[in-house]
Amino acid sequence: MYILKNAITSIKRNKGRNLLIGLIIMLIASAVTVTLAINNTADSLIKAYKDKYQVEASITFNRENMMKDFNPSDRENSKSDIKDKFSLASSLTETDIKNYADSKYVKSYYYTLSVKINSNDLEKAEISSNNDMSEKRKDEDDSSSFYIKGYSSYDAMSEFISGSYKITDGEIFTDFDSNNCLINSEFATINNLKVGDTITFVDDSNNNYQLVISAIFEEASSDDNKSMFSNSANTIITSSNFINKMSTVNSELKVSVNPTFILTSKDVVDKFSSELTSKGLDENLMVTTNLETIDASVSTISNVKTFAVTFLVITLIIGAAVLLIINMINIRERKYEIGVLRTIGMKKSKVCLQFILELLIVVLASLLLGAGIGSFVSAPISNKLLENEIAVSKNENNNTLENFGKNDKFNDSKFNGVANVEAFDSIDATVDVKVLLELLAIGLSLTLISSISATVNIQKFSPLTILKERS
Repeated sequence: MYILKNAITSIKRNKGRNLLIGLIIMLIASAVTVTLAINNTADSLIKAYKDKYQVEASITFNRENMMKDFNPSDRENSKSDIKDKFSLASSLTETDIKNYADSKYVKSYYYTLSVKINSNDLEKAEISSNNDMSEKRKDEDDSSSFYIKGYSSYDAMSEFISGSYKITDGEIFTDFDSNNCLINSEFATINNLKVGDTITFVDDSNNNYQLVISAIFEEASSDDNKSMFSNSANTIITSSNFINKMSTVNSELKVSVNPTFILTSKDVVDKFSSELTSKGLDENLMVTTNLETIDASVSTISNVKTFAVTFLVITLIIGAAVLLIINMINIRERKYEIGVLRTIGMKKSKVCLQFILELLIVVLASLLLGAGIGSFVSAPISNKLLENEIAVSKNENNNTLENFGKNDKFNDSKFNGVANVEAFDSIDATVDVKVLLELLAIGLSLTLISSISATVNIQKFSPLTILKERS
């Protein structure tokens, strides 16, 4: 208790020096608080973008495996062999997808089913540009005129999320068990169709399939697209359940499956790929991911985080150095006091403890003031950093809602592929208990580091020599 009282008395007696130390600590604490807040903001952004770009795994053709047995001297047999491999690899079924998705490495999944089919009373959007005659001949060789595409969920409708497709009339279907569909505006114009009309398709076995038009969409034009019609002109969009119903009617229909698996983390990619191989995935198929896209999306934010950490380290090094120098000067100025305390019988350890307590009291008081100042400025600074990302996030979400036809069902929806970045609405969001604990740890570290000089010097001082020099 005596040591504590003596430390408090000494602080009062040396106000100027302690105010200077307190001011330095307060500035360091404010800077550290803001830096830690920026670090939290960067973490928030990285999380938002990682949620946006979840680790997606797709199954694609392994063209290297397909071509490894290609023999240039026997092109006909080699081409036939590659065609057989391609046919076998493309025979992936919905059952296979569900089997692959049944994995501890998969959080969720979605897929697209597609099938080619004809119609007796609908006109195909033919390509008539001279520049596309080869593409026209390709279409003429294809006995099926239309392409029905069925999605398993809204997250699977990546064209609408990205903005490639946009609904211009009607509303997207909300029931994935219905027989509703979306058609391209060019296809609607050619066939004089509107929302609410029923269209009929027929397969090679003369089975009829009817769909009700719930909305009409447009495809965004591409600068390198020289065709008269867009790529989706003859595409009919519906649910995967409808295509399953078609397969029930005609099991001979050739249904293509395009799956996307949302993995638990980037660390399980190789394990998931190995698991699919063990489950029978064809050797001519392989697992691909979007890891490069994820890394590219968070690289800038990671740089901000790195800058914040670097600034923090530099601030602490400079702060510790300044405090160490001030404390060394302080010890030299108070040599006589140390000599008196040692002469009256106070142990070296207790003298050291008193000096450490003095500094600790000043540091803790200054930390509280610095944390308070930093807290008030951290939220505005963090929100300023987030301002552009928040605007982009809201714009992305609004655009996606418009692409889906502004259906009331999606007012509060967040789609996979759209970042969700929100402003910090309180100081607690940026300066939480974790930040305060980190700040306290930093304060204690600075106290210990800057007290090294006091401890070392006090251990070296001889009380008799100090009093003799004073006299």
